[in-house]
Amino acid sequence: MHTFRRLKVWQRAMDFVAEIYKLSTGFPRPEQFGLTSQIRRAATSIPLNIAEGAGCGSNLEFQRFLGYALRSVYEVMTALEIAQRLGYCSPDGTQTLLSEADQIAAMIVGLSRSLEQT
Repeated sequence: MHTFRRLKVWQRAMDFVAEIYKLSTGFPRPEQFGLTSQIRRAATSIPLNIAEGAGCGSNLEFQRFLGYALRSVYEVMTALEIAQRLGYCSPDGTQTLLSEADQIAAMIVGLSRSLEQT
C-alpha cells in the first residue's frame, strides 16, 4: 500500500482541482449541468483515482488506477480547450492550466513506469 498523501502527483492534482473549480465558477450559469459539471468531475477524478489506486494491494492494480487518472487529465485538457473556444476563459488562463495538466500527466506516467520496476 502506498501513502497517497505523500505523493507529489496527488498533491499537485489536489491543487489543480482547486484551480479548476475557481475557473469554472466563472462559466455561464446555463453550463452548470454541462461543461462546468463535466470539467469538475474529470478534475476531481484525477486525485481520487490516484488515492484509490494507492490503496490497492498490488502495483498492477495501482497502475490501472493511474491509467484512469491519466485519462481524466486528458478529459480536463479537452474541456479547457472547449471552454476557451466558447469564450468562457482567457487563453492565458487556459494555457497555465493546460501546462499544469501536462506536468501532472507526465508525473502520472513516471509513477506508473516506476511501479513496473518494483
